[in-house]
Amino acid sequence: MTFTSRFDAISPLDSRFYGGDAQLYAALHPYLSEEGRVRAQAKAEAALARALAEEGIATTDAAEAIAAAADRVGAAEVYAEEARIGHDVRALVNRIREGVPEDARRFVHLGATSMDIVDTANAWRYREAVERVLLPRLGLLASRLIALAEGEADTPQAGRTHGQHAVPITFGFAIAEYVSRLGGRILFLQQTARALPGKLSGAVGAYNAPALLSKDPRALERRYLAQLGLGPARHSTQIVEPEAWSDLAHACVTTLGVMANLADDMRHLQRTEIAEIAEGFRAQQVGSSTMPQKRNPVSFENVKSIWKAFMPRVITTYLDQISEHQRDLTNSASQRFSGELLAATAYAATRLGASIDGIHIDRDRMKANVGMSKGGIVAEALYVLLAKHGHRDAHEAVRHLTLEADRGSRSALELAGQDPELRPILAKLTPEERKVLDQPEEYRGLASDVAKDVAREWRTKLAGVLPE
Repeated sequence: MTFTSRFDAISPLDSRFYGGDAQLYAALHPYLSEEGRVRAQAKAEAALARALAEEGIATTDAAEAIAAAADRVGAAEVYAEEARIGHDVRALVNRIREGVPEDARRFVHLGATSMDIVDTANAWRYREAVERVLLPRLGLLASRLIALAEGEADTPQAGRTHGQHAVPITFGFAIAEYVSRLGGRILFLQQTARALPGKLSGAVGAYNAPALLSKDPRALERRYLAQLGLGPARHSTQIVEPEAWSDLAHACVTTLGVMANLADDMRHLQRTEIAEIAEGFRAQQVGSSTMPQKRNPVSFENVKSIWKAFMPRVITTYLDQISEHQRDLTNSASQRFSGELLAATAYAATRLGASIDGIHIDRDRMKANVGMSKGGIVAEALYVLLAKHGHRDAHEAVRHLTLEADRGSRSALELAGQDPELRPILAKLTPEERKVLDQPEEYRGLASDVAKDVAREWRTKLAGVLPE
């Protein structure tokens, strides 16, 4: 069967999400598609041939003939051969052998076991997908968040805990949280992708076959992996140590989690009763099939939903840590889905970046929301200042004031000013302290400074990832 359209695919990841973004599809296809997987394994076979030539085991002409044949091999012909013989890697080997002179055929796959090729090819293609596709898209998202944190560093906003107003912050401060969290994930992704190891240690990892070819089989392994820019696993059985991939999967899932948290916050800020931001909405875009007024935060909701779909897959990664003795096949099917986690993370970064780039910010509404709670948003400041200037139980006094304010029409600050016990203490406040109470948007601590500092710090730390 051959797909003629993305709509023939079963997975919505292929048909609707990354498959629906032509640019992202083209970027990921060389690494994460089945064609990309087969070609990566062919690339590993070419690297092995060249390493054998460098060791003097094969001739240079034979190695280059093998590399040229490997470059011509595609998934369709390998699958056809696999259908005949029932083994995918040997099918690849057979197709490469068919394309080289007879005296070079013996060097194809010489000294290697299947997982010397499979695990090494996976390490190469996943690292490339991260560095060439995922990190640039995360870098673009981070750059937009950095700019937003700086640009809105002084924009007052109600801080919220437990879904309720807490104390004032700035919108830039709220965004800076995600600059820092996403920045840390980006560096972790980069680190874990670069740490993925390969191997050429044979059927059980003890270099049995390579030791028949080279006096120093570990040197042969290093030559092989150097062709692909990889390092060897410290120890391997038939498979590489699984923890390196587990780390990368964990990095992807936690990166998705940061993006989902940001998307969820933005979604809540678009609620009618809050209305501080709005996701961009195209002129012809429809928000509801029945309610013409709807302007739904569909992209923010989509990113959270993608996280819900892919977060549980990290459990499979942890299950794949277990392999009986030197290897069993219980991870062979499950690991074929691993690349989808990278694709989903890249897709979410792309969509969230576009949403952040297009949001509309209602600064007047943010300021108005700060002042809507009858002065409750400065209750902490009132309590602290009363205690600072001599009140023995300021927290309890202000708590009573907020309860009374909730029952009536006057604010807690107005009630405090009319209280005979509190009025003399309030008279001790400095003009700066009084300003904090009278203008709640000024009671924001170091929110502006933190926003700018975080933006500056991560612009430096992510210099190699952010777009120029």
